[in-house]
Amino acid sequence: MVTTAAETFPILRSPPADPCLTAFLVSTTRGFLPHTDPITVLPSAFEELESLLQRMPMRTADGDPGLLATGSLGDAVKYLPDLTEQIEVFKANLPLMNALYRDYSFLASAYLLEPCHMSFLRGEGYGLARNTLPANIARPIARVAKLAGFKPFMEYAGSYALYNYRLADPSKGLEYSNLRLIRAFEHGLDPYSSEAGFVLVHVDMVQNSGPLVTGAIDALAAVAANNRVAFEQSLEMVVTALTKINGVMNTMWNKSKPGDYNSFRTFIFGITNQSMFPHGVLYDGVSDEPMSFRGESGANDSMIPLMDNLLAIPMPCTPLTDILNDFRSYRPGNHREFLEWVQTRSTAIDLHGYAMQAASSAALYLRALNQVRDFRWRHWCFTREYILKKTAHPVATGGSPIVTWLPNQLQAVLDLMIEVAGRFETLPGCEDIMDLVVLQQGTLRKEVRKYCEERKV
Repeated sequence: MVTTAAETFPILRSPPADPCLTAFLVSTTRGFLPHTDPITVLPSAFEELESLLQRMPMRTADGDPGLLATGSLGDAVKYLPDLTEQIEVFKANLPLMNALYRDYSFLASAYLLEPCHMSFLRGEGYGLARNTLPANIARPIARVAKLAGFKPFMEYAGSYALYNYRLADPSKGLEYSNLRLIRAFEHGLDPYSSEAGFVLVHVDMVQNSGPLVTGAIDALAAVAANNRVAFEQSLEMVVTALTKINGVMNTMWNKSKPGDYNSFRTFIFGITNQSMFPHGVLYDGVSDEPMSFRGESGANDSMIPLMDNLLAIPMPCTPLTDILNDFRSYRPGNHREFLEWVQTRSTAIDLHGYAMQAASSAALYLRALNQVRDFRWRHWCFTREYILKKTAHPVATGGSPIVTWLPNQLQAVLDLMIEVAGRFETLPGCEDIMDLVVLQQGTLRKEVRKYCEERKV
């Protein structure tokens, strides 16, 4: 746990000397990406798992129909040996444990949700998922999840997105055209598919999070030192980083088409609050009671929660905010600790209050909020175009209400922006910002009311 007295947090500023350290350590260079690129090749002890995963996607790497295309994965899983003992041989290598966690979580989700996928293809809705995870998947995923620091179900950072990319040419680094998926459910092994675009745009966004981390920790240090010049320079860095991240986020429209999303979305649903899992999932050989976990969600990324905590954005006391808080446990442990530290430190030194003491600082603070607004507004637009207009299913992959959850956070940002702007007669460079805030606030209320009425929420 982070203590109130902690003035600093250990941040990586270069790759760690020990490559076997946990894969996710917050850094000023790679931000919230793993400290080194994900492991793509498993040891030979896991060749049966590798073979099954290569045969699993609806379209395999060589373009042929895979097991999920014909609903054949369930039968194929019967022949997979339980490799839990082999995991113990490699357990000190935590990045490898993360890779195995990624791979077993893909297999677990595909196995459990395969009947829902087939039902969806027949136009019959999602129906019911499998309610038991066999021991040859349940025992290994429970073990590697514990070793890697995750829950034994697919998560955004540890498996589906941020530990699921490889570089086609290592010399070209993280440029988008050089990114490929390691695992996929549908057509994602084709880098031009919507499934690949959906995941890889997230990776592309997060690769720009290093300056965001730097700006945040520098802003906290500047407030503590009562150095306004340094504080404003740090906020400028935050605004610049967020602007770039939002620019990358906007490429999602072309790289992952709204009409394609629901064809692979089935496999990223969680267990919690989903009609497909009315009684949870029994993990054979792990627990005698059914288990339940939230599904992967981009909302579990750490960039915007970092801004929520740094800028001290107050969230309403609602059940929707309770879900937001529950999402915190679905992040890598070091990410959680860092975000907790930022929240504690920002509150202790009153960064918000410090920003309000000068118009120049308040303007930068408002510009940072504006980038958070831009991010959350675009996320709402994605939800509207990719989901609300395409399916009547009422729950998002992470188990939150699909219509009302994102507006809960977006409205909190809009309210704070109005409150900040109202403190000053004028804030340089912010006039157009506030015009847009007023417009979007009205639009959001109308859209939420419309979808609530249509869906009888």
